[in-house]
Amino acid sequence: MADHRNANGQPPNGTATGSGSIYSINLENFSKRLKALYSHWNEHKSELWGSSDVLAVATPPPSEDLRYLKSSALNIWLLGYEFPETIMVFTKKQVHFLCSQKKASLLEVVKKSAKEAVGVDVVMHVKAKSDDGTALMDAIFRSIRAQYKGVENDAPVFGYIAREALEGKLLETWAEKLKSATFQLTDVTNGLSDLFAVKDKEELMNVKKAAYLSYNVMNNVVVPKLENVIDEEKKITHATLMDETEKAIVNPQLAKVKLKPENVDICYPPIFQSGGEFDLRPSAASNEQNLYYDSASVILCAVGARYSSYCSNIARTFLIDASPLQSKAYEVLLKAHEAAIGMLKSGRKISAVYLAALSVVEKDAPDLIPNLTKSAGTGIGLEFRESGLNLNAKNDRVVKAGMVFNVSLGFQNLQCESNKSKNRNFSLLLADTVIVGEQNEEVVTGKSSKAVKDVAYSFNEDEEEEENSVKAETNGSDTFMSKTVLRSDNHEISKEELRRQHQAELARQKNEETARRLAGGSGTGDNRSVAKTSADLIAYKNVNDLPSPRDFMIQIDQKNEAVLLPIYGSMVPFHVATVRTVSSQQDTNRNCFIRIIFNVPGTPFSPHDSNSLKNQGAIYLKEVSFRSKDPRHISEVVQQIKTLRRHVVARESEKAERATLVTQEKLQLAGNRFKPIRLFDLWIRPPFGGRGRKIPGTLEVHVNGFRYSTSRADERVDIMFGNIKHAFFQPAEKEMITLLHFHLHNHIMVGNKKTKDVQFYVEVMDVVQTLGGGKRSAYDPDEIEEEQRERDRKNKINMDFQSFVNRVNDLWGQPQFNGLDLEFDQPLRELGFHGVPYKASAFIVPTSSCLVELVETPFLVVTLSEIEIVNLERVGLGQKNFDMTIVFKDFKRDVLRIDSIPSTSLDGIKEWLDTTDLKYYESRLNLNWRQILKTITDDPQSFIENGGWEFLNLEASDSDSENSEDSDQGYEPSDIEPESESEDDDSDSESLVESEDEEEEDSEEDSEEEKGKTWEELEREASNADREKGHESDSEEDRRRRKMKTFGKSRAPPSSAIRKRSKLR
Repeated sequence: MADHRNANGQPPNGTATGSGSIYSINLENFSKRLKALYSHWNEHKSELWGSSDVLAVATPPPSEDLRYLKSSALNIWLLGYEFPETIMVFTKKQVHFLCSQKKASLLEVVKKSAKEAVGVDVVMHVKAKSDDGTALMDAIFRSIRAQYKGVENDAPVFGYIAREALEGKLLETWAEKLKSATFQLTDVTNGLSDLFAVKDKEELMNVKKAAYLSYNVMNNVVVPKLENVIDEEKKITHATLMDETEKAIVNPQLAKVKLKPENVDICYPPIFQSGGEFDLRPSAASNEQNLYYDSASVILCAVGARYSSYCSNIARTFLIDASPLQSKAYEVLLKAHEAAIGMLKSGRKISAVYLAALSVVEKDAPDLIPNLTKSAGTGIGLEFRESGLNLNAKNDRVVKAGMVFNVSLGFQNLQCESNKSKNRNFSLLLADTVIVGEQNEEVVTGKSSKAVKDVAYSFNEDEEEEENSVKAETNGSDTFMSKTVLRSDNHEISKEELRRQHQAELARQKNEETARRLAGGSGTGDNRSVAKTSADLIAYKNVNDLPSPRDFMIQIDQKNEAVLLPIYGSMVPFHVATVRTVSSQQDTNRNCFIRIIFNVPGTPFSPHDSNSLKNQGAIYLKEVSFRSKDPRHISEVVQQIKTLRRHVVARESEKAERATLVTQEKLQLAGNRFKPIRLFDLWIRPPFGGRGRKIPGTLEVHVNGFRYSTSRADERVDIMFGNIKHAFFQPAEKEMITLLHFHLHNHIMVGNKKTKDVQFYVEVMDVVQTLGGGKRSAYDPDEIEEEQRERDRKNKINMDFQSFVNRVNDLWGQPQFNGLDLEFDQPLRELGFHGVPYKASAFIVPTSSCLVELVETPFLVVTLSEIEIVNLERVGLGQKNFDMTIVFKDFKRDVLRIDSIPSTSLDGIKEWLDTTDLKYYESRLNLNWRQILKTITDDPQSFIENGGWEFLNLEASDSDSENSEDSDQGYEPSDIEPESESEDDDSDSESLVESEDEEEEDSEEDSEEEKGKTWEELEREASNADREKGHESDSEEDRRRRKMKTFGKSRAPPSSAIRKRSKLR
């Protein structure tokens, strides 16, 4: 954490400057805020700035302690990030910087902006490493005295931050020089506080991002963890919960938040308190005691996150089997907290905020007033607690639009009667981050609910029911509603029920969205490949170009790519591309035959192309055979034709693929503009062609794209930023490789391969095979040393890749790339599952925007925003595996099937799909999706009118079947006739649900009677049923054929335990 806490500000946006730095100061912000500083200083000089003529701000060296300093805040606010061991002195005519050479070179760029903004000159005083800075300080003092020479008071008033201790040799020397000088000193803390109080749009956006991270950590990390611990009665310390929550803040992907980790940090270590020991201050610590969650216990959780050094805060109280006093106290606190937030209006006094909360407590629970906190929070921003903006009863400052407050209110040290010592003392706390707007306030952490029903838990349901019934009989008051009845089967809103409710809402939204899309005609474009057209095949332009025949035998012309065949005394040329197959064989008389089969346009495997359409009515030679006594010559001819044909087909295929490529912009090399960011010794997939030894290459970042190249001149790939759809970074954990993967909008050529996925990787471990069958000891020093080397190598490679990714993310964060929305995404391994997307089992992992498998080829990259619905098939009934079918918004695109997913992953996948707002359905059998999508696109209006995707809803189908015999038919397009007695084999094969018993339409009573019957008995009954329905003419062979066809199509195993779903036609 030290690196986060020391580097208090984010790296500023900008291009590279001298000395190899990739950072520069945002000059637009600098000019605007320098002007605001001087304007505020001049306007409020006497009341807030202590009548100071000079402002001196000294920033101490970096520290591992988490602290908030006015000097650091001014650095970040004005310059974009912190400058440790730097002294800034502001006068009416000059701004002095005393710092090291490296910092001075970065600050050089502000000279022109400062002159244009407020008319001051920037003077740099560069301190050498061995210098204590005394001479430079004297020079600053001489310059200040010269400016005020001849004024009434020759000694100007010197403003500084009195409350900050000056640390480090440089600042200690500065403090001594300042005291020994003849200047009058005054404190300017109030002036800086008022300057920072009202935030601009960029600052408010940073606060909103910090609040977004805070409430997502609370909702997606803290609450699920607490529920799991309480439900399973686990033992976990407050400190452990603190550590896990802190990891989620500094790595936002763990909280399902897409923010750059280098821009975020904690405001304070997360606070977890329970068991009677409570401290409502942000400086409180999470102790090593176990979380206490017995009946009538209270758990306090507080989370503070920073984004680009701007703070946010959220605190919640969770009640376990709350006592009447706890319930009452929380309801009063919630009402008081809402009243305080409601008073944060522009133009009102700050004291009114606390008084509003106090009046609620006085009215509803006057006995709790002594326990109420003495303030309702503070201002928040670059500092967690902004001085001068304390929300107490004595602060008469005025609330202004653009201010941000941490509204924190609580009851401290409440007492209740209990036999358990840990339950006697409890405290309550609520905190939210609030932005004051022009008209209304905005609670930016409000998406984490603090309503009673969402924070109160109950798992002693029997006792609760008895108590509630007694209460209802005695006083008729409302019962205290709890969020979730943990470990209870009665009257609970379980996770599954909440998920079901959310899925029902998603189904409604999805059907509305699909209806709009189908009505607009989108989503019906055909992405499938069309028949290839070949170029004109010309072997010889005229007869004179034919080579003179040496012998009257088959010849191969390698130069003109032709096969010359002796036919009726003439050598007839055929372009090798017209040859489909060539083979040879030998008979019993030692005669050898060569057989050549040609492509004939118009046949099933050779559709018409542009050449055949030009010559309609032409007669084509289908095949030709020759006999020879020379088997060696025959085999040579066959081999030469095959080799030549393979070469020509590969060339033409590559040419055709290149012809369909979208023209890319040209790569602009970095040149002298900045030093390219490089990553060395990478392998590429797909690999370059060729038979030579493969060699690694280097990936470079240039102005508008990446370039990968090896030492071979022809092995080079350019990837434009504008063509990147998704970028992934996957460090090696349980895999053998660390990789960067780019999924592109349009295909590019890698060697002679056309691809949309390009990957660069490094193997983190060498594949070593130990010779000799003996096992090595786990304590073998050589084995231990080798494992340590492998770990070190893996960690170094992962760190190199991470550094590269961070620098590229910084580059993509610059204004010129805003429209591309690019950022490296990292797979979330904890959400991964095994499945078979193609032919082999693989570990499939979600990211924030995709579902990917990047280790095995072919790669899998599915964009979540392109998914229409997900159908989970073969679910339940004791199945060990199930399948996932992904239906895309483009209905002409084939669905993606992921087979053989372990059933143990089902709940995790459902939870992930639900949290990403993807609608999913479940079915017991595999569906014929090509037929379903064709039916939908043929008649979208009927699909919409019949409830859209709800025909997949198993629960709806099962409940409807009780009321109507035909309701189990599901979705039926209106232009298809309902089932009649004359239905034949073709209608059976067009069923959208493939089941082994498609011919049978027996009722539930019949299926009950059939349990335990043999196949022969079932066959006889089916035959009798067919005769009654008019199928007497069907032969035994026809029925067997239909049955085998159905068995062949069905993916589910034949089992009487599988409940049959009716056909969807």
